[in-house]
Amino acid sequence: MEYAPGFSSIAALLADTGRASMVWALMDGSARPAGELALLAGLSPSSTSAHLAKLVEGGLLAQQRHGRNRYYRLAGPEVGQLVEALASAALAAQPRQPRAVPASRGTPQAMREARTCYDHLAGELAVGVFARMCAADWLSEEGGALKLTASGEQGLQALGIDLHQINRQRRQRLCACPDWSERKPHLGGALGAALLNLCEGEGWLRRSTGSRALQVSPKGRRAIMAIAAS
Repeated sequence: MEYAPGFSSIAALLADTGRASMVWALMDGSARPAGELALLAGLSPSSTSAHLAKLVEGGLLAQQRHGRNRYYRLAGPEVGQLVEALASAALAAQPRQPRAVPASRGTPQAMREARTCYDHLAGELAVGVFARMCAADWLSEEGGALKLTASGEQGLQALGIDLHQINRQRRQRLCACPDWSERKPHLGGALGAALLNLCEGEGWLRRSTGSRALQVSPKGRRAIMAIAAS
């Protein structure tokens, strides 16, 4: 197997705490100015500028101009998936103690229950949906790849998800995205994004200002927990 030349450079970019903090702050899919990222990462303006330049050059962030201001966002959904996978792997690699406090316990309840993972739903509710989809044979694994079954297509279309529109997108259709707080997978890819859009459109979930946590209505909690339920 040949060595992937870009692997170590990406790892080096995320190995710095300041850069990792800025990337993590953008995991909600937002675009933020350098000044705000500097405050979030606890860095000086000059240091922030240098770090952001490296992240843009390394392909992890994209830069946008709005008038005189520069805003930064993740370069694409694959970057968000990478960061979530690294967060999950970091928790799994921590030494296990006989009476250790669960890793998710230190996470605010709102973040544990429902949050955005770049452009799709994560947290307890998302992990539950994924598990029920697998149990109901909506999802299957073939040759190591996650597939949507005929039952899954019918179920998602019944929810109001347009599979034809999803199939036209130039991105991964679906994937099992590691959930760092639950240590189990949730649905990622275009279908995961469509599920989040559905939940927001129905008013089941609402975005929180300045946080990736999602506000869940009582009706929304019941509706999401009913997805793929037998």
